[in-house]
Amino acid sequence: MKKYNSVLKYIFITAASLLVTVGCVHDDKYDQPNLDGYDCADKKGIAMPFADVKAKFQNNTTYTFPVDETPNNEADDLYMVGYVSSTDETGNVYKTIYIQDALENPTHGFTISVDMVSSYTKFPQGSKIYVKLSGLSVGTYGGVVQLGVKTGSESAANGVSRIPEKLVPNIIFRSCTTRGEVIPKVLTLAELKNNENLIGCLVQLNEVEFDSKALCSNFAPNGQTVDRGIGQGWNESSSTYVSTAVVRNSGFASFANQTLPAGKGTLKGIYSKFQSGSTTTYQFYLNRVTDLDMEGKSADGIDHHFPRLDKMKENPCRFSDANLTAKTVSDIKQLAGSLAPNGLVQITGDFFVKAQITANDETGNLFKYLYIEDATGGIKVNINKADLFQDNRFKVGKDLNIKLKGLYIRNVAGELQIGSNDASSAVAYRIKEEDVYKYLYDSNAPARAVVASERSISQLTTADVGRWIKLKDLEFINADLGKTYADGSATSNRTLEDCSGKTIALRTSGRAIFGIKAASAIEIAGGKGDVYAILSVFNGTYQLWITQLTDLNLTNPRCDGSVYTPIPVLYNDDFAAGGFSADWTVVNKVGPNQFWGTSNQGNGTNYYAVMNGNAGGAGNNFANEDWLISKAVSLVGKSKAVVTFTTDVRYAGNTLQVYATDNYTGDVATTNWTSLPATLDTNSNAFGDWVSSGNVDLSAFLGKNVRIAFKYTSTTSAAATWEVDDFKIKGQ
Repeated sequence: MKKYNSVLKYIFITAASLLVTVGCVHDDKYDQPNLDGYDCADKKGIAMPFADVKAKFQNNTTYTFPVDETPNNEADDLYMVGYVSSTDETGNVYKTIYIQDALENPTHGFTISVDMVSSYTKFPQGSKIYVKLSGLSVGTYGGVVQLGVKTGSESAANGVSRIPEKLVPNIIFRSCTTRGEVIPKVLTLAELKNNENLIGCLVQLNEVEFDSKALCSNFAPNGQTVDRGIGQGWNESSSTYVSTAVVRNSGFASFANQTLPAGKGTLKGIYSKFQSGSTTTYQFYLNRVTDLDMEGKSADGIDHHFPRLDKMKENPCRFSDANLTAKTVSDIKQLAGSLAPNGLVQITGDFFVKAQITANDETGNLFKYLYIEDATGGIKVNINKADLFQDNRFKVGKDLNIKLKGLYIRNVAGELQIGSNDASSAVAYRIKEEDVYKYLYDSNAPARAVVASERSISQLTTADVGRWIKLKDLEFINADLGKTYADGSATSNRTLEDCSGKTIALRTSGRAIFGIKAASAIEIAGGKGDVYAILSVFNGTYQLWITQLTDLNLTNPRCDGSVYTPIPVLYNDDFAAGGFSADWTVVNKVGPNQFWGTSNQGNGTNYYAVMNGNAGGAGNNFANEDWLISKAVSLVGKSKAVVTFTTDVRYAGNTLQVYATDNYTGDVATTNWTSLPATLDTNSNAFGDWVSSGNVDLSAFLGKNVRIAFKYTSTTSAAATWEVDDFKIKGQ
């Protein structure tokens, strides 16, 4: 979240946000800033050409200009002299001032990083400015050379930090001359890579259009910065643009919530790029939305922005039901007839459906699909695009118009769904991202509250599949208490039951922010209450999908009257630092020089304990017996205690064994071990599907000091890889 540090800035942002409306109304017309009272100065120092300043950055090394030792001798001061090409009045340009070396036909541009907002009030577009180079540094970010300061806290050695706002008055000076008009330099997209000296300049592109993946979406979701693709020139044989780039839009811009113009036309923006490794993406920043002329009728009453380069003849974002027949969700399902599982049937009639969005992917538990519902039922809509919730069209509670002709109905393990016949999107047959605009239309009506259909587990029928439902008085089964909502990156099942013992599965994706993706995986709620969820079905078994944790209101006592309280953690180790602390004992009883260790391979920065009896490749397995033993943890005074952890297995081999003891002798052979019945990962075909052990009972060790041990064994014919993480001993 951006923080604004002055009352003036707060008032500006608030006033700008009040003007935001959905649609294509231009709302970024501002009065020219009143510069009366602001100091101006025309400096008489030495003007350093932009190219010479940029050349100071050599061998990927930051250069810092010497500090002026004679501040009163202005004639010796070194300056960059240029004209402001950018403006941050709409909030799309942030803490950056772009300049160019001439108002018209510039040869060079430059990027200045400043820690200030509303810079347009002092340095409006077209202003001539002097930038005193004393003490400033030339560095780079994303391959763009820029001016800033060197503080030593930069994340990259060749980077620079923003010039502090309090220093700006002593570094950047606005000329007293009248502001001029910046005339954009006309380029084609194909010419960008040969004109990188112009990065930071105002550039105009003619005959350009947003690509089909961006059509009918807004400039940017609230608070998010996104890229919208643009294209120029059209290759008939491949149906692709000859040249492409992106327009980078801020979710804090005053026009962020407006719909992108759908036609072909002119774009004026600040030219920039972003380089990552060997990949360079050319990009543009809009100063204001009126710098786009890509939609709307001219004086002759004709919209000359169509047809587009891709042959689209009219604005595709304006829904009309003319010549279309309305269908209900129930009608759509009937079109499938007796469709067999995994079968597809195309919708060929000129039909449309209008239904309310009841669930989207905002928390990550749903992925690349929505659920919609009308009075007759609900259905899943598969779309090959992530983060659908960021698009205005796909907000929960909004009505969505769907043109059905050309889409497909598919039977997925008994659940009828809407999608495409595109098998390239895995098994989901999702609507291609570039085709979304052809079928899915914003109703432009405000979102309404989603009303759940109240059911009991025993009342559920196939007619409820796809609906947003409410099930009263459910609780997680005892065996699930202590587990997290998801075990690993895949989707996990947890079981809910009512007080009569009837059960239903709750599905949770590892992508969900309340699943394993959470910074600390969240333990399931232990009480009883109401559950709001989408009902789906898989091979005749009903299952639930929640969209956020508040869909589970499990705060009442359980069916047996008990109140579940999560057991406090007495000891935990997630091996985050890598290596074992003195809390752990590693024992190699049988086998070569192979021991339990830690690794983060395939797991980002998250380390875990791992043991593998294979020396690399088939036929290199060894017979092993290796132990990983925890420190002793006191359960004295406790009335309840458990151990929990997660495991992941890959390749065939013996099952990991888990033991506990209260009398470790220092020799695993003479110690009396008690086997623990923990739930372990059983999918040896893949890494990454971490499985929670659940609360493994340690009642036999209450009042004692307990150690937990993991025993790994392998043979010359089979050596699995076992991984252990998130180890906790809990007691109360």
